[in-house]
Amino acid sequence: MKECLTLKNYLKEARSQRGLSQAQLAEMVGVSRNTISSIETGQFNPTAKLALTLCIALDKKFEELFYF
Repeated sequence: MKECLTLKNYLKEARSQRGLSQAQLAEMVGVSRNTISSIETGQFNPTAKLALTLCIALDKKFEELFYF
């Protein structure tokens, strides 16, 4: 049976440290505010491209934002 890994994150903390709202970060990376909210709460795992875009927008390394 195939096991799924859950990708967890520190996105909310990193966003707050930068003084950004969900809407502001969403606009920076080209997604909806609901997408940012869903990622922060673990309801949605970002694609590799979106994860990288979030890292760039927040000036963080991947391992500083995401973990398994």
